[in-house]
Amino acid sequence: MPIYEFYCSQCHMLFSFFSRTVNTEKRPPCPRCKRELERQVSLFAAVGRAEEPGEGEEDLPIDESKMMNAIGELAGQVEGMDEEDPRQAAQLMRRFSKAAGMEFGEGMEEAIHRMESGEDPEAIEAELGDRLENEEPFLTPGSSSGRRDRRSRPPPGRDETLYEM
Repeated sequence: MPIYEFYCSQCHMLFSFFSRTVNTEKRPPCPRCKRELERQVSLFAAVGRAEEPGEGEEDLPIDESKMMNAIGELAGQVEGMDEEDPRQAAQLMRRFSKAAGMEFGEGMEEAIHRMESGEDPEAIEAELGDRLENEEPFLTPGSSSGRRDRRSRPPPGRDETLYEM
């Protein structure tokens, strides 16, 4: 039986639901406030090595279906990309952000804008490194006017109850 994780932006909580069948579409209501929950990317589905959030960091609530669709849409475009052209990398990041339904944090937005102007990504990172390190690179739309520093909100709580979907 699969277990799915969902995030409630109103309660700022993560909830786990089990399903007797594979169900990638259903989004249950929040057990506390009854608002529709946002599906989270499961750890087993993550690409690369999973890292736990560090102190003061929070998990980013991501709609798994949007994320997977965005990855699928852009996979072919990466192959033909000129890795030496920062403009192409910036365009790809903008398309990914839009397809995944996410916005850039202020520092990342500035870095992307500068890459679109043709600036060297390494020079941008050298100049903005501390700023980029201390804020979320991607945000969900509407989260604190679309801009938020990692330190401004604690990580979401986790309800330890296993709910039935």
